[in-house]
Amino acid sequence: MRLFHFSEDPAIERFAPHVPATNPDHAARVWAIDDRHQSAYWFPRDCPRVTVWCDEDAGRFGQEFSTTARRLHAIETRWFPAMSTATVYRYLLPAEDFTPWAEADGQWVSTTPVEPLAVEPLGDLTNLHSDAGIELRAVESLWPIRDQVAASDWPFSVIRMMYAARRPA
Repeated sequence: MRLFHFSEDPAIERFAPHVPATNPDHAARVWAIDDRHQSAYWFPRDCPRVTVWCDEDAGRFGQEFSTTARRLHAIETRWFPAMSTATVYRYLLPAEDFTPWAEADGQWVSTTPVEPLAVEPLGDLTNLHSDAGIELRAVESLWPIRDQVAASDWPFSVIRMMYAARRPA
């Protein structure tokens, strides 16, 4: 199993446990994502996004989300230019330092500092999505698709919504 951390900083030598600013009730930890779920982080750090995917029943998924892809990522239109210009780095982390985080599929945590094993730039993020067969959709507002996936039975992830445009009236 491979675990990763994504950052726009190419020079992180050590990840120290911290309390996420977005979740101040959580304990201090180092956060990682597994190989299967890593594409949820192929974005500029503060880019709000909704990701949804199917493990089976691709036909029903395609009908519900009007796509032929098995994975759909949505961002706000205003973030689309940054997808082509941001440089995001993928850090490979030692899996033995982590345990699964029960609150979210694919997320892992460590309560001790972690030193990365390697770091590499991802390259063009829009091409990365395309090459992986992920539909990258730019929408004016994330709220309708966020509400749709939250009400569905599909696995999904909603990240950085505090940076999203306001919910339409």
